[in-house]
Amino acid sequence: MQKLEGIVSPPIDELLEKVGSNYELVIFASKRARQINEYYSALHEGSLFNFVGPLVDSSIDDKPLSIALHEIFANKLVQNKND
Repeated sequence: MQKLEGIVSPPIDELLEKVGSNYELVIFASKRARQINEYYSALHEGSLFNFVGPLVDSSIDDKPLSIALHEIFANKLVQNKND
């Protein structure tokens, strides 16, 4: 399994090509990071029914925001403009 490299990988310029603006990228990634964080919290409690875990290879040590940025870069997420 490949170790995620944080904010420098994927490059911000390439992430911005997938999302309209810096602001949209921050909001999109932070919402997904919050979902991932809730997933890990539920994992410890044993109730995973309402949560979707990471969609890319990651380890428990990877930060939720880094995972979210890698998911956006890998086109694993679709941005809903209404949220």
